[in-house]
Amino acid sequence: MTNNPTAPQNCEKKESDAFCATWKNGWTKLADTDCTAIAAYNNEYMAYLDKSKTERESIHEAIAIAQNAGFVKLETLKTFTPGAKVFFNHRGKALVLAVLGTESPLNGVLLSAAHVDAPRIDLKMRPLREDEEFAVLETHYYGGIKKYQWLQTPLALHGVVCLNNGKTVDIRIGDAPSDPVFFIPDVLPHLGKNQKGKTVADAFPGEELDVLIGSQPMANEEKHAVKKNVLKILNTRYGITEYDFLSAELEMVPAGRSRNVGLDESMIGGYGQDDRVCAYASLKALTDLQTTPQKTAIVVLADKEEIGSAGTTGMTSAFIDRFVEEIIALAKPNFTSLDSYRVWDKTKALSADVNAGVDPIFKSVHEMTNAARLGYGPVVTKYTGSGGKGGANDASAEFMGEIRCVLDAANIIWQTGALGRVDEGGGGTVARDLAARGADVVDFGVAVIGMHSLFEVTSKLDCYFMYKAIQAFFEHA
Repeated sequence: MTNNPTAPQNCEKKESDAFCATWKNGWTKLADTDCTAIAAYNNEYMAYLDKSKTERESIHEAIAIAQNAGFVKLETLKTFTPGAKVFFNHRGKALVLAVLGTESPLNGVLLSAAHVDAPRIDLKMRPLREDEEFAVLETHYYGGIKKYQWLQTPLALHGVVCLNNGKTVDIRIGDAPSDPVFFIPDVLPHLGKNQKGKTVADAFPGEELDVLIGSQPMANEEKHAVKKNVLKILNTRYGITEYDFLSAELEMVPAGRSRNVGLDESMIGGYGQDDRVCAYASLKALTDLQTTPQKTAIVVLADKEEIGSAGTTGMTSAFIDRFVEEIIALAKPNFTSLDSYRVWDKTKALSADVNAGVDPIFKSVHEMTNAARLGYGPVVTKYTGSGGKGGANDASAEFMGEIRCVLDAANIIWQTGALGRVDEGGGGTVARDLAARGADVVDFGVAVIGMHSLFEVTSKLDCYFMYKAIQAFFEHA
């Protein structure tokens, strides 16, 4: 793409139709072949979603998909070779992949960035205690959640524990049909008079989101017998001691699988679709490329977006800069930092993140002229932020023009949308982090109902056209 693009030949003549399409349900415009492709894509996406309930699991599955498509570790490549497929695994919790283009990367790259972390309940460093003859796990929630949604619902325990012997043990308890599940208790309504009189924020303190995981005491033990029994089970099955919790990353996530939603099965319900729906679409768009793109196509799957993209695996970390400079070095071994700045300045990027979809019960939080709707295609969001666009990237008119021409030329069903009414709230994405590097960037993602809940809902049509849109971006931008 260029800063002053010449529109594709069919862009202008489709202008009126494209504008009207933002106000028409996409399902009304599909052929039977489209419906078959949508069903096939979403079956694969749901399988990925069920295997990817943590950021580590998401990256593990993404690497498996990439390797199956012929991607190899970046360090195995010695020269810039158009068509080469490479990936860089950063600490098991972030991933960058690329298909090298026919042009030099010094002319800029095309990039789609999504995040693979999701709101959840983390265990504290010293989590296990006994209270009233229950084994209880102390927790600290991660990301923006409505705390009450996590009470009295089946939970699974996922994560890793690093043992004293240096071995890392993977934990995944609660998703197999034969597995036990866990829960955070809530007070019964019969005795909830005081709770009902409080605000939602006060009624569910974060320190009370503790998980019950056992109630059977160990035989012949008088003190902390239930806790000791739980520790015995963990040690027998996984070799874990209580001391090992200090070197663990353990997360409580919803138990169970994603599901088809509606009698027409037109929607998907499941945990972590913010933002794994866009992560999977980005990944598949790259791995399914059938020809070598003109510009190098890059996908970033990052961690920590839900807490500000900080930390070594978040988008503010240097791992993405390192990857881009590794690509530059393959084409120009004696490059300088100025070359890196120039590449970012010529880079076009999608911040592939979800937006809020209108639901008929709480539509008052949206300004309906600029609201995103399920089934209308993925959403181009010019700006996010809160209040007076605070914390937002605000995409330029020129880049918005380029993006809409690419989408229209590829016959993508898409829409525009804002993140709710002005002053209703707001949020941010990794667009700000990409823009800080100098890239042209716009937010683009799938509309979600129930965002940050345990059961987020998306439209299968939107999921599929998100994938097709990113592929068009890589092939034609």
